[in-house]
Amino acid sequence: MNQTRLPSMLSLAAAVATVVTLSACTSMAPHASFSQTSLPDTVKVPSGHMVAMETHATGELTYECKDKANMPGQVEWTFVGPKATLADRHGKAVGTYSGPPATWQATDGSKVSGTQVAVAPSGPGNIPFQLVKANPAVNPGAMMGISYIQRVALQGGAAPATGCSADTRGQRTVVPYQGDYIFYKAV
Repeated sequence: MNQTRLPSMLSLAAAVATVVTLSACTSMAPHASFSQTSLPDTVKVPSGHMVAMETHATGELTYECKDKANMPGQVEWTFVGPKATLADRHGKAVGTYSGPPATWQATDGSKVSGTQVAVAPSGPGNIPFQLVKANPAVNPGAMMGISYIQRVALQGGAAPATGCSADTRGQRTVVPYQGDYIFYKAV
């Protein structure tokens, strides 16, 4: 082999190795943490908390046609409960969301429920953004230390605009939805 070509071939090999290494590092880099900047202030998590886990929910919300509270003779679709699968950002199932009461359970058996702090509109046909103050977790695992849960990036899930009448009182309907649940811990 020509001695003058050897250094340039070594340089080329080093450059290729650098590109391969950088590409591998980029694909393994974690996703940027969720940003609250575009959310209404009412559903932003207070300072002093950081994102612990981001999940994507795919599921359904059940509604029942019931009498309106304190409005005799009038009916409306009333929320009964959720049923959804929670997945990580790679699509792997990491838990469930169900209720009532609203409960987020990780596949490791840890779970948390909470109290709604605030909601804000998220667009026509979508359930609202939501901020929940978490109760202490049950069972050790991923849900330990969760302080707040945000519901964001919503698609669907709103109660039907029609179909509830005195004649359909007691009937239930299921509405599909998707959204992200962002879990926070105190820093």
